[in-house]
Amino acid sequence: MSAVVIGATGGIGSALADLLAERGTHVLRLGRGTTPRLDLLDEASIAACATAAGDGLRLVIDATGFLHDDRFSPEKSLRAIDPAAMAHSFAVNATGPALLMKHFLPRLAREGRAVFATLSARVGSIADNHLGGWYSYRASKAALNQLVRTAAIELSRTRREAVCVALHPGTVDTGLSAPFARAGLEVQSPRQAAERLLAIIDGLAPRQTSTLLDHKGETIPF
Repeated sequence: MSAVVIGATGGIGSALADLLAERGTHVLRLGRGTTPRLDLLDEASIAACATAAGDGLRLVIDATGFLHDDRFSPEKSLRAIDPAAMAHSFAVNATGPALLMKHFLPRLAREGRAVFATLSARVGSIADNHLGGWYSYRASKAALNQLVRTAAIELSRTRREAVCVALHPGTVDTGLSAPFARAGLEVQSPRQAAERLLAIIDGLAPRQTSTLLDHKGETIPF
């Protein structure tokens, strides 16, 4: 079996790629620091990497995501909304993964089980939003969830056993979530998170396509 891990230089992505390799899986690691290089903001690089990955793929994992950097932070109120920050969140968390689906879903195996999994977030759930705030991140992950659901419907027409899902990894000790980990939260190491995510992926059935699942395998409402 071969697998593709996108965002393989990040905390969770690297751990996922390492665990798959330990299983004996041939892993194509892709990201901005790999060869070939994949940049979510550059569709040409995505298309080139999909071509390099080839056809008949059984597993593609998108472990990318953006919450904050030196320029942008999650908004605590409407006053903090910045159009540039929101545009960047959507570019990385929604448009980028949509382009990954555009180029990698047609590369999935046509017969038998195949999985495309992308990392979303519980805070992207509209039904589960009880705290407010984090406008750009919430909205961009909600958009990602809708994109996954829509792509899964199209995918099922040509690949009945394929699964296209969004996964919530929980709070992980990485640069993305570290500044926002609150007391009382379960904080996982990247390896722990990767082990849980792969356990979910291993057990996915075609009926679960188009869903948002947490790291315990429970369905999160959109």
